[in-house]
Amino acid sequence: MGRFANTWRLTKTSWSLLKQDRELLWLPVLSMLTILAIVAAAAVVGFVTGSFDADGGTEGLGGSAAVLGLVFAFVVTASVIFFEGALVAGAHERMTGGDPTVRSAMSKAATRLPSLLGWALITMTVGLLLRFLRERMGWLGQMLTFLAEAAWGVATYLVVPAIIIDDYRSFAGVKQSMSLVRRTWGENLISQAGFGLLSFVLSLPIVIVAVLIATLVPGVGTVIGIVVGVAGVLAVTVVVSALGLYFKTALYEYATDGVAHGGYDVNQMRDSFRTK
Repeated sequence: MGRFANTWRLTKTSWSLLKQDRELLWLPVLSMLTILAIVAAAAVVGFVTGSFDADGGTEGLGGSAAVLGLVFAFVVTASVIFFEGALVAGAHERMTGGDPTVRSAMSKAATRLPSLLGWALITMTVGLLLRFLRERMGWLGQMLTFLAEAAWGVATYLVVPAIIIDDYRSFAGVKQSMSLVRRTWGENLISQAGFGLLSFVLSLPIVIVAVLIATLVPGVGTVIGIVVGVAGVLAVTVVVSALGLYFKTALYEYATDGVAHGGYDVNQMRDSFRTK
């Protein structure tokens, strides 16, 4: 419980910083909108090129269809990572005494674009490989790939901050993140579960209200309930994802230079890591 309590205290510090940079919440929103646009474009291209049949199914993923699928998968992955990098850039600017804007955050991420694209390619390749193994190894493959995905997520937790803050190239950023994980354990592991739990706790009452509206108000209530539920959960997702990235940035800073930036308490940060 002590570590989760520490996560909560650090989350409140992240919130105090994020309140100063509310406009940076547009970055995860832009990320979501970009993904929707890419998915819509993929659907249009799929129907135009005949990759989807009349019943909405897909034809064999051979030739151009497979290539288009990989291209769109890469673009989605790269988009998510770019906007994550932009938010990390904004968080770092705030923690080091600056006053970030959406423009300054995206500009900083753009200077790291080759490395971010390299990391996106690595991420997509590992994901496809694990999916391939999961589909061909039965229940054993599912169990092993689940463990592999968890280990990969932990080991690469700090790759984007390494790229944005210290200008590591993609493979070097992976090595740096793994090095930090090998040397220190703590909040970078707990926070992944902690922010997921926070998102669930904040989303649950919204979902309950949405269901009550849909149930108690006949007809139009269903539409209103869906709108309230979707809008509320998306808003929670945007805020919690931003808090998580502020947190991740602070953890990377402390892990690399031992200094608590941006108003984080050095004792709390020290308690977040245990040297192996």
